[in-house]
Amino acid sequence: MRILVIEDDSDMQDYLSERLQEHGFAVDTAGTGSQGLYLARTNEYDMILLDYSLPEKNGFTVCEDIRKSGSNIPIIMISVTDAVNYKIRGLTVGADDYVAKPFSFDELHARMQAVFRRPRVMETTLLSIDDLVLDTVKQVVTRDGVPIYLTRKEFSLLEFLLKHSGVVVTRGMLMEHIWDVTLDPFSNTIETHILNLRRKIEHASKVKLIHSVPGRGYKIDLAR
Repeated sequence: MRILVIEDDSDMQDYLSERLQEHGFAVDTAGTGSQGLYLARTNEYDMILLDYSLPEKNGFTVCEDIRKSGSNIPIIMISVTDAVNYKIRGLTVGADDYVAKPFSFDELHARMQAVFRRPRVMETTLLSIDDLVLDTVKQVVTRDGVPIYLTRKEFSLLEFLLKHSGVVVTRGMLMEHIWDVTLDPFSNTIETHILNLRRKIEHASKVKLIHSVPGRGYKIDLAR
């Protein structure tokens, strides 16, 4: 999953980026409201962590502008003040939650998971095809009941493919949702991860699930 952190404090920005990456998220960052709004409008994110006090545009304005664009991306607002009127304003302009500094990362992560669980579009926690099952809550993958160890990035890649089962997923879509903006578009990182994922979930006696679609991308399907 890909997160946008809009935070002007470099120490807090680095801290959030590091902790989020430890939990398997791809992270992009912005240090001003204008830059954050630009990234939010030009890229696809699974969530935005938005500081209130920002140069150029404050968090309330950024959140309001994102909502006016028609986006329903989850937004958690972060602020140095715990004042009730700030919380009300943040939620009124479209934030899904409001966290006051200082906060523990564990609390923030729990709030993120709670927001992810809200039924914007109702999603099951189990994704499957053939005898392959991915549990999005327990972060476990099995095939025919046998656990398969995946790296965080491999897990995110498989989850995205399963959510688009039977549909061709382009290289650009994978870059937008699984990796951050630092990925060199000309590198073979995506191809390498696909290869490693195939090796782990596809054995000689098993039905092949991940198929390359020449010139277009990949899809996970029982049929080619």
